[in-house]
Amino acid sequence: MKRHSFRKSERILKKKDFSAAYDKGKRLSSANFIVFLHPNESGIPRLGVTVSKKVGEAVKRNRIKRLLREFFRLNKDRLPSGQDIVIVARKDTSTKKYDEVRRELETLLMAGVVD
Repeated sequence: MKRHSFRKSERILKKKDFSAAYDKGKRLSSANFIVFLHPNESGIPRLGVTVSKKVGEAVKRNRIKRLLREFFRLNKDRLPSGQDIVIVARKDTSTKKYDEVRRELETLLMAGVVD
């Protein structure tokens, strides 16, 4: 049985880890998201999420963060291991449904893994 949890060890929590991904990571972008991929030493994929106030009020920002965490939780076994993945939501993402988010991120991340 697969483990579909989102553990603390799978989260990017420190500013230095976010900065490393922004500065040294590979940048991928789509209409609604910017994704930074950066190798880590833990050997597992880790997720960091950034949603600015430009996206909307707290309710909208939290909804986007929930959708992104859900995508990671369900797809982490398909993501590259040993990578920090930082996802930045762009301005008009608050109205997106989960399926739209999933399709866009799958396309983006699978293209980034192949490159």
